[in-house]
Amino acid sequence: MSSRRLQITLQPDVLRWARERAKLQPDELANKMGVKDPERVLKWERDGKISVAQVDKLAKCTYTPLGYLYSKQPPDDRLPITDFRTREGTPPPSPDLLETVYLMQRRQAWMRDDLIKAGVEPLDFVGAYGLDSQPQNVASAMRKALQLTDGWADTQNTWRDALRLIQDRLDATGVLVCFNSVVGNNSRRKLDPNEFQGFALADEYAPLVFVNSADFRAAQMFTLAHELAHLLIAKSGVSTFQVLQPDSDVTEQFCDEAAAEFLVPAEEFRAFWSRSATNNPFQAITSKFMVSSIVAARRAHDLKLISTDTFFNFYRVNADEWEGNQPREDDGGNFWNTQKWRIGPRFATAIVRAVKEERMLYREAYNFTGLRGDTFEDMPEKLGVPI
Repeated sequence: MSSRRLQITLQPDVLRWARERAKLQPDELANKMGVKDPERVLKWERDGKISVAQVDKLAKCTYTPLGYLYSKQPPDDRLPITDFRTREGTPPPSPDLLETVYLMQRRQAWMRDDLIKAGVEPLDFVGAYGLDSQPQNVASAMRKALQLTDGWADTQNTWRDALRLIQDRLDATGVLVCFNSVVGNNSRRKLDPNEFQGFALADEYAPLVFVNSADFRAAQMFTLAHELAHLLIAKSGVSTFQVLQPDSDVTEQFCDEAAAEFLVPAEEFRAFWSRSATNNPFQAITSKFMVSSIVAARRAHDLKLISTDTFFNFYRVNADEWEGNQPREDDGGNFWNTQKWRIGPRFATAIVRAVKEERMLYREAYNFTGLRGDTFEDMPEKLGVPI
């Protein structure tokens, strides 16, 4: 008998945990594994009897590290950073979210070491503030770090332009910026914006922000500002937002306030509000500040310019905008436009230089970027990476 056909006995609870962690029903897992009868999956979860080959398939189909399946009990598979997803009933992190965080942590660790070896000074704005600071001061520091002048959003033609400006400026400050809607470069593993919208990894040498680009463009703008605020108070964590309602966590409340002030400064907002003669001021605010009308309405509510009832009535009418039912903008299917922010210009430049200087093996570069062979070799030219 082939060793791979050998029957072994594993813990039934662990096998069930792997399936449920991947959010698969027994029939769905059976189909992915090429098993005709879903009852066979249920039998594994009752008695633990399974072949070595089937264990390997199970690990692959559920995105579970193989060693986990040989554990005596289901692993404590928590996020390695603070989980700020505080909505009631929030499920455990999916394999997609976990793998995305782990990949970004590996990128950050390598970049940090590379910068320290090169003698680069730490960034002074990371951790410069605390939760006892004023959100307005943090928002002002965010604009200063990105070299944005008052009224900067009013000079942009579209949300896409405004978002790209912030991305470029943030990358230029020394922050690793990543926008992605899938796990790595695996288009079959789409990230769910209902699970998370972004996260921040605070570090004085290689801070990183990740935005789930499966979300719609206006939400991405708020997420990016929110995660930047996390860096200024040096609080790493995964975030999500629900109707822009006040969060129960003080850190998230603080970062929400700083992000709102960064995007829609209170003084500018009040002045514009008092001059607005339109019956729908939120649309005018959207065009001026390059935020969604939901964010505009929320800001008006926070500044006590509209009542709570008015805000929620407006939200009910415009809920599609925030909940992502409207079409999401993309890069028109352009592979390299997508790769630019999946990898990040700063990180791509560092990786290319490390390979060319023989400080990094191609295999490691491929794992970091998700690009291989000729595609990796084309990256400097396609992304405009200086060599």
